[in-house]
Amino acid sequence: MQANGVPEKVTMDKSGANKAAIDEINANREIPIVVRQVKYLNNIVEQDHRAVKRITKPMLGFKSFQSAKNILAGIELMHMIRKDQMMMEGADKMSFAEQFYVY
Repeated sequence: MQANGVPEKVTMDKSGANKAAIDEINANREIPIVVRQVKYLNNIVEQDHRAVKRITKPMLGFKSFQSAKNILAGIELMHMIRKDQMMMEGADKMSFAEQFYVY
């Protein structure tokens, strides 16, 4: 939430701890965050991470937390570019590589 701002909606499983955390955040907000605790919506979100697991599994772990952070950020960025989720002016006129290096 620090990096991307506060979301309008959150999709999660039936975890009580996650729900309690969002409820605590909502207590201090004028416009509450909508919590969607739907099993099938959460499965769609979780399936999105399968590609990350597939890519990182052959790496046999990371040497440091910083290298894991950088590699995972790059993988997620490429997925966002592929799905056309980049909120960047002129992104539609750039190639995937150009979008990646601009970020």
